[in-house]
Amino acid sequence: MSTEDVFIGAIDQGTSSTRFIIYDGSAKPIGSHQVEFTQFYPQAGWVEHDPIEIVGSVKVCVAKAIDKATADGFNVDKNLKAIGLTNQRETTLVWSKSTGAPLYNAIVWMDARTTAICSRLEKELSGGKSHFVERCGLPISSYFSALKFLWLVENVDAVKEAIKKEDALFGTIDTWLIWQLTGGLKGGLHVTDVSNASRTMLMNLKTLDWDESTLKELGIPAEILPKIVSNAEVIGNVAAGWPFAGVPIAGCLGDQHAAMLGQACSRGEAKSTYGTGAFILMNTGDEIVKSTHGLLTTVAFKLGKEARTSYALEGSVPIAGAAVQWLRDNAGLISSSKEIEKLASQVESTQGVCFVPAFSGLFAPWWREDARGVCIGITSFTKKAHIARAVLESIAFQVKDVLDSMQKDTGKVESDEFLLRADGGATVNNLLMQIQADLTGNPVLRPTDIETTARGAAFAAGLAVGVFKQDFIFDAHDKMKNGIVFRPIMTEEVRTKKVESWCKAVTRSYDLADLAH
Repeated sequence: MSTEDVFIGAIDQGTSSTRFIIYDGSAKPIGSHQVEFTQFYPQAGWVEHDPIEIVGSVKVCVAKAIDKATADGFNVDKNLKAIGLTNQRETTLVWSKSTGAPLYNAIVWMDARTTAICSRLEKELSGGKSHFVERCGLPISSYFSALKFLWLVENVDAVKEAIKKEDALFGTIDTWLIWQLTGGLKGGLHVTDVSNASRTMLMNLKTLDWDESTLKELGIPAEILPKIVSNAEVIGNVAAGWPFAGVPIAGCLGDQHAAMLGQACSRGEAKSTYGTGAFILMNTGDEIVKSTHGLLTTVAFKLGKEARTSYALEGSVPIAGAAVQWLRDNAGLISSSKEIEKLASQVESTQGVCFVPAFSGLFAPWWREDARGVCIGITSFTKKAHIARAVLESIAFQVKDVLDSMQKDTGKVESDEFLLRADGGATVNNLLMQIQADLTGNPVLRPTDIETTARGAAFAAGLAVGVFKQDFIFDAHDKMKNGIVFRPIMTEEVRTKKVESWCKAVTRSYDLADLAH
């Protein structure tokens, strides 16, 4: 059987949409479908998803993608060998073991409602904000799942009651979907993988298991937590009622870890995914690097039960593409996201305008939950093109902040040899990619296939069932040479001045959270 005759499916469940992509045995995409779903904003700083709607979006995407591939002559029904899953991380939900119903909407990773809980824990725990860093690599922040779970327990009676009755199941979106895909109430598996578990603030980075002392300190019962598995192993088979019933689920990774694998990042190499947010990860191999410059230590991936664990340093930026969406939907300065490149290209600089999109606080490396968005440097000369360009620069500046911290923590980011791998929907914006290269002073590679998140999930699943080999996956560097490299053209003097202005603007965004009251 040739590589074209076997297929791997990848469910890519993101923050605003779900996709299903089918790859052949040479990792070439041969069919896909995408569905957007609703984001709910009950209050300022709150973001929720309907877990049932997410399941429905997966069903639609799978059915449509298989139909498209079949119509193009591919025998997917017969030769689909495995499914990989990748998902938005940290987004948290609790559902009933007996009814299968969510007990509240899923609280999304960028949601900031847990700020008060974070402040309380920082005061109560001896280590303050860094109390759990030694165990889990993460500071106390509204970003992580454990804090969202505590909010649910303290504020949702149905969750509190279900825990008392031992009827509650906790999970991130991967866990919820795997439970649904493997049968739900009829034997659904309660599972997560090491990459998603590493984002809960509850997993010990060394043991790759739930940390008992952390659970005890936070009052989280171990029995509601899923089993932790590796990123590339057969987890279970898809249940009846799905278009690919019987096919093994053989790969699962959080979206940023999947993108790392899709970009074939080896030790010392980094990628930045530009989507709703921007997520920059550097593979540190089997070394757990503790950051002293505002980054997170996390699992990169573990490609099999007995495989060695690769770790990573990560900087997470909550608002990247979402700033462009804000410019479109809230400010009304553009009517479609793709218009921003043309508008911003009308001016050669922002003329001193700086935009800091701290809509729900600042994450790495600043970690300021009290920050809110600001636009400064406006004069009577300022036009909407200047603001549009400042929005694009804000994305690139935030990525640069993270890369600078990585350089300080590892010494591995050197301008004469470092290449940033870029992926995600916003990378189609050539101006953004050029601005990124200019502000970092490093070349930026955009691969031919920018959907590296789904590709990574397919790699993991294919690896587990023998369709792909590790040598093939990590030789993907050769395939990526076909991408476009954006090289810096900005002078060091201009770059230095712009960075100084950006840092000044960031400090202006502090202590503004109370303005909404």
